[in-house]
Amino acid sequence: MLELRPNCECCDKDLPPDSTEARICSFECTFCATCADGVLGGKCPNCSGELLVRPRRPADKLANNPPSSERVHHPTPCRRAA
Repeated sequence: MLELRPNCECCDKDLPPDSTEARICSFECTFCATCADGVLGGKCPNCSGELLVRPRRPADKLANNPPSSERVHHPTPCRRAA
């Protein structure tokens, strides 16, 4: 099951579970649309995989399947990509 990480790894923007701006790679690295499409050019700086729209979990499933609360913030790979 996807972790649904709560923030962009580059800019630390909040990305709630229902966000339409969240982008992920196959390893679930998570970025906002601005960073993913702009600075990163649609490519994950960690694994070089493509960044795609993260699926949204239905609200009625969040209670039993909560999103991750662990924030991951690694701005250095994003600065290198720029």
